[in-house]
Amino acid sequence: MVSISKTNKGFLPARNSCSLKTVFGCMVFVLISLFNLPLTIAQTTYLPHYTSKNGLPSNNCFYILQDKKGFIWIATDAGLSRFDGTNFQNFSIEDGLPDTQILQIKEDKEGRLWFLALNGQLSYLQDGKFYNRNNSKVLKELNSKTVIVSFLEDSKGRIWLGTNANLIIQWDKKSVKKFISSKINNQFTNAFLHEDELGNIYAYSDISTQKFDGQNFVPANNMVNPLSYMTAFNTTNRSLYYLDEGGLKQYQNGVIKSLIRIPDNLLKNMAGYFYYDDKDKEVWLASNNGALVMNQSGKTIMYLQGTAVNQSVKDNSSNMWFATNQGIYMLPNTNSRLSIIDAESGLSSNVIKSITKDADNRLWLGTDDAVIDILNIKNFEIDEVGLDDYKKYKTVKQITYDAKNKSIYFSSDYGLGVFNNIYKTKNDVKYLKEANNSMFVIKHFSVGENNNQLALALSSGVVFLPNRINNLEFNASKYREKADFFKNRAYHVFYDKNGALWFSNVDGLSELVNGKLVQHFKRNQLLTKRINDIQQLPDGTLILATDGFGLLFYKNGKITKQITQQQGLTNDICNRLFIKNNEIWVITNKGVNKISDYANKADITNFDYGKDLLTEDVNNLYIDESTAYFATNKGLILFKYNNQNATKSKPKVYITSIIKDKERLPINKDNFVFESGNNTILFTFGAVDFTTSDITYRYRLNENAPWVETKTRRLDFSALQPGDYLFEVSAKSQNNEWGPSAKISFTIKKHFWQTFWFLSILIVLVGYAFYRLAVYITRRQKDKEQQQLLLKNKILMLEQQALQAMMNPHFVFNVMNSIQHYINTQNTASANKVLTGFARLIRKNLEICTKSYITLEEELDYLNLYLKLEKNRFGNKLQYSINVDEEIDKDDTLIPSMLLQPYVENAIWHGIMPKETGGEIQININLGDNDYLNIDIIDDGVGIENSLRGKKDNHISKGMQLTRERLILLGQIEAKPIHLNIHQNTENGTTVSISVPLK
Repeated sequence: MVSISKTNKGFLPARNSCSLKTVFGCMVFVLISLFNLPLTIAQTTYLPHYTSKNGLPSNNCFYILQDKKGFIWIATDAGLSRFDGTNFQNFSIEDGLPDTQILQIKEDKEGRLWFLALNGQLSYLQDGKFYNRNNSKVLKELNSKTVIVSFLEDSKGRIWLGTNANLIIQWDKKSVKKFISSKINNQFTNAFLHEDELGNIYAYSDISTQKFDGQNFVPANNMVNPLSYMTAFNTTNRSLYYLDEGGLKQYQNGVIKSLIRIPDNLLKNMAGYFYYDDKDKEVWLASNNGALVMNQSGKTIMYLQGTAVNQSVKDNSSNMWFATNQGIYMLPNTNSRLSIIDAESGLSSNVIKSITKDADNRLWLGTDDAVIDILNIKNFEIDEVGLDDYKKYKTVKQITYDAKNKSIYFSSDYGLGVFNNIYKTKNDVKYLKEANNSMFVIKHFSVGENNNQLALALSSGVVFLPNRINNLEFNASKYREKADFFKNRAYHVFYDKNGALWFSNVDGLSELVNGKLVQHFKRNQLLTKRINDIQQLPDGTLILATDGFGLLFYKNGKITKQITQQQGLTNDICNRLFIKNNEIWVITNKGVNKISDYANKADITNFDYGKDLLTEDVNNLYIDESTAYFATNKGLILFKYNNQNATKSKPKVYITSIIKDKERLPINKDNFVFESGNNTILFTFGAVDFTTSDITYRYRLNENAPWVETKTRRLDFSALQPGDYLFEVSAKSQNNEWGPSAKISFTIKKHFWQTFWFLSILIVLVGYAFYRLAVYITRRQKDKEQQQLLLKNKILMLEQQALQAMMNPHFVFNVMNSIQHYINTQNTASANKVLTGFARLIRKNLEICTKSYITLEEELDYLNLYLKLEKNRFGNKLQYSINVDEEIDKDDTLIPSMLLQPYVENAIWHGIMPKETGGEIQININLGDNDYLNIDIIDDGVGIENSLRGKKDNHISKGMQLTRERLILLGQIEAKPIHLNIHQNTENGTTVSISVPLK
């Protein structure tokens, strides 16, 4: 181990030898070790920095102004920007600026913001609208080809403009006057304009001082001689602060008073506008090398060293703002200021992994360089202690102060050690040993306050040493499971005030009390989650920092409270806890929170003003009576948190724009009456708060309506109904109370068709139209019913005719001849068979003639009877087959009665019989698309076209004609029509295709 006191931050021994240093570094190290000279280190104040990456239009910023509402305006070489603490809203030529390069911003008594551009053109913003020489006659007259360098609104409301040429411009709200000096020694070049208590107007230029006599400027001799127009500014009480060769002066009531003596070298290095804080009696200088603040005693502090600063200004919350060529910086007020101590300040490393504090006001800091830094916060002197085994103790992840034994315990992943007698020496150190030199990985350790026990959370389980004072070693092989060893990967161990050991592992939360193991994770599902830290409140309640479920409060075997992101935590992944003065500090994955009044409403504070430092990479913390210390990867962060002057603000919200149907409206009005249109209204608003970006808004459109909370700063209301509305919005930051509301009332007029007289006429007209429509519908319905009845009657008539056609005399005569032939030839069996078939066919005819629809089974039975009789007559000259798809349910499928027989008969008589060789008929029945039954009657006869050509007249089968007419009529009644197609197959043969919708 190497223990040294630092004397030079450039040479920081962090190893047990000089092999990693240069030879010169080793020599310095020896000298340091010999003389043991302490080093007083410097804190670096944290300044939030905003650049184009955050939303600025450019990093080259010239001027900053805070308006009466509190918004920060920034003039850049790429336009304007308005900042509310969270968002930058930028404005350019497209918005109405005359030039992108804006040099200065001024605000008059009427709330107009004036913009002084590089091209000499003047513009202003009023009620959300930009005015320039294109839309303002006055601005057209005020504009000149010179650069405006100073702006004054006097007690009479007149506007005075000083320029970089021999020109002064005055506007008295009625006319514009321009003053030019004809005398070389009394010209107005770079004139700064001032009004004294008596109303006298002075122009201080580079070469003269002149006074306005009511008509013209005349030479004056009042001994006021600012260095330039940048080194003077007017106050509200009409006094003048300025810098001359002697330092800061005040001109008031005709008397010049010297306030602060400033060295010549500082004055010569000035590059921008200065600021004088009359309350703190400090002057802020903007130079090429940073921003300097000097008080009356001559004490000087430099900020932003090495950065060219164009302006320094304080806002109404006592924050300092700096306009630079690298963006803007903010120095928070003393109540919100963070400081950084890092390697550049004197620490051995920027990465601080662990922290604790002893009784001698010394902070012990564990680094990632096998070094422990000891920082005395009384005088900010620092000592280093290098650890023996660099590889083993490279990263000191935990440090704990044992007040009872005046010791400091520390651990890395692979080892643990203790500094004894810390108030006498830093060399009395012991290291934890494992008897068999077995490898072990330490996740966490806990030192018992009222006993000499030491508990270890290892990657393999939890162990504890009964006597850490006299025997800092253990033998893993002798530990008894569930007695002094609890296997499974562990995360955290904690001795409570009663000496009970609590630990969390992969199973969850357990407790070892009086030798008995209590597995609390079996009582509640939340206790099975990973627990990263455990602390105890004064009332005995345990606080559990979980990995994804916020904070759990656990007492008497029950979870009494849970605080999550929904209640205000920055994140539900909680890593470290610290309890101080009944306040809970918690490090989450997204920042640091402080919880006050946890027993009731849990007031949660988010330290958002240090979000760049305290959002990520915060490893540990220590809180004393007034200061919070954070071990981070960027060094040691500290700030005063217990300042009684710090007050919670209620942010005031402002409506920044109103757009109705794409038309921008003035924001100075609080009542509008709109004609009916698209009725789309867009509101944008914002609250000014430079300490946090965690701002919540609420809004409503009616005083009796419930509030709706939102994080957005833009609300678009579409298709609003005519009526009276009151848009109201307010804001709050973190857990503060809601601030005052901004209100805009508006009325949307009703359309002419929404008026009473129009509605009355409309009701009469609609009533009459309904009457006429009802009469028409009733009449049409009766006509339709009559037409349907006629169609049905016609269908019945056609069915009767079809029945008659089916039993045509030729068929009956031929059947009777066949029977007579069988009787004459004494073929009784065949005669009986034909007679029986004919009788069944006649009976079947009588059955189906009473139905409009029959089953497919009945139709096929009828066809089979008919075809058998025809087959009996023609013998082998007629062949037929009926093929039905197996998926068709013949008993459940309905088709129109008497549909197929006419086409089969036609195929026999006109298709097959004319052929000497006879022919074949195929009847194929399949399921088609869209719930249709497809029936194809195919014959290989002469063909329908050939048959018709061979006949002298266009004979059409009466049965087929009747069937076609029936199908047409059925299509008019049913939802889906029946499709029929008859065509010849190439040279001969005919196909009849019928598609019947399934019922």
